[in-house]
Amino acid sequence: MRSAIFAGLWVWGSIACAAASTSDTSSASPDARLAIHWIVEHHDNQDKPFAVVDKKAGQLHIHAADGHLIGSSPALLGLAPGDTAIPDIARRAPASLRPFERTTPAGRFESQPGRNLHGEDIVWLDYAASLAIHRLRPAAASERRAQRLASASPADNRISLGCVVVPVAFYEQVVAPVLGHARAVVYVLPEDQPVRGFFEAQGL
Repeated sequence: MRSAIFAGLWVWGSIACAAASTSDTSSASPDARLAIHWIVEHHDNQDKPFAVVDKKAGQLHIHAADGHLIGSSPALLGLAPGDTAIPDIARRAPASLRPFERTTPAGRFESQPGRNLHGEDIVWLDYAASLAIHRLRPAAASERRAQRLASASPADNRISLGCVVVPVAFYEQVVAPVLGHARAVVYVLPEDQPVRGFFEAQGL
């Protein structure tokens, strides 16, 4: 994560919807629209493609470097609510995480394409913490992952170990072409407090 993550973001609260941008944010939540407008206006993505993970809405928005919306999709997220990872996450095997430890941490991540231990191509947000964006994978039927993604409610999108999980077609048609070939920036919005409060509390 980088320290200058959303400095001044809240200044846009009253003008975000009127800001000139190439982004089509009509389907995004107010928090996501605020973030997207600020990213584009301040060039915080440093001319790289970027993504916004809106945990409250259970959505992933993928944007070109100029802010143009390329695609949006429902996403599965960490089982436990929360905006921080446990302190020893880098030393823990994902399977060892207890239910309350399975969070998708908020912040600004410099993503990079890579592969997991099974050779599957994924997009790493934090390699040490095993945090990534990846396709929907086969899982126990009881987890109903495909049904959760298809549901209209974001309330049932909490099931992963912490990774951001999207439908196979969306990953292959949108995520892989945009984020899967070079470094990009991924912004994971907070859910425990307003966007402004989270970053302001960290002195950003």
